[in-house]
Amino acid sequence: MTGPAISLLGIPLDANSSFLFGCAEGPDAIRAALRSESSNRASERSVDVLSVLDDVGDVDISNERGSYDDADAITRAVAAQLAADRRLITLGGDHSVTYPILRAFRDRYHDLTVVHIDAHPDIYDDLDGNPLSHASPFARALEDSCMNKLVQIGIRTATQHQVEQGERWDVTMIRPRELDRFDPSDLTGPIYFSIDLDGLDPSAAPGVSHHEPGGLTVREVLDVIDAIPGPIVGADVVELNPQRDLIDMTAMVAAKLTKELAGAMLATS
Repeated sequence: MTGPAISLLGIPLDANSSFLFGCAEGPDAIRAALRSESSNRASERSVDVLSVLDDVGDVDISNERGSYDDADAITRAVAAQLAADRRLITLGGDHSVTYPILRAFRDRYHDLTVVHIDAHPDIYDDLDGNPLSHASPFARALEDSCMNKLVQIGIRTATQHQVEQGERWDVTMIRPRELDRFDPSDLTGPIYFSIDLDGLDPSAAPGVSHHEPGGLTVREVLDVIDAIPGPIVGADVVELNPQRDLIDMTAMVAAKLTKELAGAMLATS
């Protein structure tokens, strides 16, 4: 591989949100936090990860609700980075972006495991008549065989419908009080890591559209990242809503997670 090892791709989409808009501003807010002089360029492994992040800009989308054209544009943009032998961290945007991302990964990695941090399972069969809702990306991805295994951590709002959906596809759902159930030795093959910031407790990440108390700490999420056996081939950080943030607090958390994901990608390559 020549040039920077990891591409950074923004997806300014929030039209598939079910409650509030504002996540389309997330990619630029995370970029600004990454550049902030209040922190530095190193991960906790003392690696200058910013030097290996190549910001390739944003996907050109219309940001329209339920748009398959937007979904196809995202899949093409991700596929282009994978074709260039890049690992990829994607900045959202609402969580609907993960389904078209995983379509591109499916075509390159046939034995993918997805680790998903979230308050919500995001496996509604349909929400509000929008099959591309940010509440449904993993339902669509599972239907399209985008992964071999889905492990969800931090879940604390699963409806009975979503529990049944999880049972249908043999999804592992781990609630915040059950973190001892997470066994990284069970993870096989290449890993894709999806972080919805509302998986963290609102005290650590207030800049999200859906405040769900009782969530994970930043350190608990970092411990999960560090435990991944690898290789981590892709990741996303989604659902930052800068309109709800306090003193850029959640943007800085998102930037921290982005740096540690990059460090983990390098360590497990």
